[in-house]
Amino acid sequence: MADLDVTPELLRRYDRPVPRYTSYPTADRFTPAFTAASYRAALARADERADEPLGLYLHLPFCRAQCAYCGCAMVASSDPERLTDYLERLLLEVDRVVAQLPRRRRVAEIQLGGGTPNMYSPAELARLLAHLRRHFTLTPGAEVAIEVDPREASASIVGELRAAGFTRISFGVQDTDDDVQHAIGRVQHLDKTREVVEAARAHGFESVNIDLIYGLPKQSRATFERTLEQALALAPDRVALFSFAYIPEQRKNQIRIVRDDMPNADDKLAIFCDARRAFVAAGYVPIGMDHFAKPGDELARALSEGTLNRTFQGYTVSHATDILGFGMSAIGEVGGAYAQNEKNVRAYNQRIDEGALPIVRGVELSADDELRRFVIRALMCRFVIDDATLERRFGVTLAGALPDALERLHPLVGEGLATVAPGRVEVTPLGRLFVRNVAAAFDGYLQQGEGKVPYSRAV
Repeated sequence: MADLDVTPELLRRYDRPVPRYTSYPTADRFTPAFTAASYRAALARADERADEPLGLYLHLPFCRAQCAYCGCAMVASSDPERLTDYLERLLLEVDRVVAQLPRRRRVAEIQLGGGTPNMYSPAELARLLAHLRRHFTLTPGAEVAIEVDPREASASIVGELRAAGFTRISFGVQDTDDDVQHAIGRVQHLDKTREVVEAARAHGFESVNIDLIYGLPKQSRATFERTLEQALALAPDRVALFSFAYIPEQRKNQIRIVRDDMPNADDKLAIFCDARRAFVAAGYVPIGMDHFAKPGDELARALSEGTLNRTFQGYTVSHATDILGFGMSAIGEVGGAYAQNEKNVRAYNQRIDEGALPIVRGVELSADDELRRFVIRALMCRFVIDDATLERRFGVTLAGALPDALERLHPLVGEGLATVAPGRVEVTPLGRLFVRNVAAAFDGYLQQGEGKVPYSRAV
């Protein structure tokens, strides 16, 4: 990565807004024409595949306060009554969805995201897991994961989470520099982060992960170099290195960030390259475009075995063929469709109180959508797609089914971001910095005009 010829001209050309491709079609293509009735039909289709495992995502949106950089669907509240009321409704939603799946109850993955899931006590979270276990059977080796804010945790709480049945834990770190932390409104002392990471390891979590963000205000190559040193000293099993999406027009909380404090595009790319070099030098395996894992971690094994997947939760090892989303704003991927719940917590609660499924929008995938999603995921996860793979799965070839995408790849091939050979497209090492641009060549909707909402930049 140190020797890659990333010129300012190349950066200006390709560091433009493009989707993250955690789904295809992307979420801005969802429509309210997809209703609760559409979702029930999708669940019925999913139930026909009774032997295939499911994935479960549960959204717990509450945080004590909103950070300036935050792009999550969250609710700023620590009111115990409000948290409890939401949890009760979440359990009711689970009951209603399960009623639509009389035969399909095997689960390979459970993920709790937010917000800050550990705003709830370990006892409340254990109750939630117990409720899920009453309805579903976990497959051998099923992953049960939770996102944790170290500021709301302790060594004892981490131990209780492990005892409740969680197997993987992810800690939000973002950046360890004091000036950066104050600029984003998230002050988190390194000693607290170290305490919970060490506790997770001592209590036997199968995977201990941290999240970092590059491109934050007040961040520089020098400050992030120190963050990287401190992150590596924690020896996490996985690291998610996310690009900060600065979109104040869409995320009003980001107005608190001073634009002049942001690193410029060249510096942001340099920070990413520095980080990638540091993790690779420390023995981590690069996963997709923004994850790193120790060689023995399940994520690294999935990469080598060609089973890595990408969903709304990012890169995953899950073998679940459908994902059920529960809670405010949660998105499910089920029965050849995407379905999203009400994005406002009051509207979500009201729909549950009315006895309804809280679906607000979604989309049914066409055959062309299924094909393009498969290709985009292959490029995002493995950086290659070929005719042999497509013929086995769809009975088509790249040239026969996607000539428009191959045509759009020509400029990227000329820039050295991808190679195109008969029956094969591969992302180059340089192109991995811009893999979202390569994937965008296969996006049939993007070519019809810009998205309905601003996308984050490519790097």
